[in-house]
Amino acid sequence: MKNILVVHYSQSGQLTEIVNNIAMPLNNSKNINIVHHQIEMETPFAFPWKKKDFLNAFPESFLQIPSKIKPIPEAILNQKFDLVILGYSVWYLSPSIPTSSFLRTQEAKQLLANTPVITVIGCRNMWIMAQEKVKGLLKACHSKLVGNIALVDRHINHISVITIVQWMFTGEKKKYLGIFPKPGVSQKDIDESSRFGNTILNHINNNNLEDLQKNLVKEKAVIVKPFLVLADKRANILFNKWAKLIYSKGSVNTDKRTIWIKMFNYYLLFAIWVIAPIVFILFLLTYLPLSGVIKKNKKYYSSVEIK
Repeated sequence: MKNILVVHYSQSGQLTEIVNNIAMPLNNSKNINIVHHQIEMETPFAFPWKKKDFLNAFPESFLQIPSKIKPIPEAILNQKFDLVILGYSVWYLSPSIPTSSFLRTQEAKQLLANTPVITVIGCRNMWIMAQEKVKGLLKACHSKLVGNIALVDRHINHISVITIVQWMFTGEKKKYLGIFPKPGVSQKDIDESSRFGNTILNHINNNNLEDLQKNLVKEKAVIVKPFLVLADKRANILFNKWAKLIYSKGSVNTDKRTIWIKMFNYYLLFAIWVIAPIVFILFLLTYLPLSGVIKKNKKYYSSVEIK
């Protein structure tokens, strides 16, 4: 009997639906015992977001500064798991505060030590650098990453920005103004994510997780878009400067911090609507000279390797 832990945090419920669908084939197996745990914060993050709260979460999100989470039940801590499926969303190009907070706890180190881990990401479109940060946190827990699944909003960047903002601030996952598509991961992709569970199940039954990621990639569990890799890396450099600056101005709602948060909001709008299109044009102009590097990056970020 294999013992598997599925742990995640979800504000909107989208990630819950994704991890449940992926776990469904495992749940239906007589040889597998599934335990679910949803990370809970001592001070919950409200959904839908208030704009002020969303912007104020930026420095701590990006810098991965932990907040207190509710204790993991002893019934879970006292078990030894053969596999952990970790579901997380991306906040400001980093794993969400609940996820990074969890991974820094002693409880996480106890659960994940010497244990294979499969990460499941549900996000808008940029997850590459967040996954690199999660790889580092998993390494610190002495666990082994054996698989990664990333489900994203498939619409073009600026369309997904409009729809995701509407969803975050209203809590309504529906077509905006009747003309924009529904925000987030498409329901079709969510419904079909159970196929990844079938792939995982086959590897578990064969007692072989070593080649799992190769087969998940064949199932299009991850699709690496070279432009988004470039955009993610560039944005991380700039976000790092902004996050450190804002964090240095004091705690949430202090006057100095509030001023800089407002300035960051203006920068964010400028970056999305002006800088990003320029970076895309530059990417197209350098695509051929950098094709070798792009191919290498695509292979690496599709894998579970750690640099």
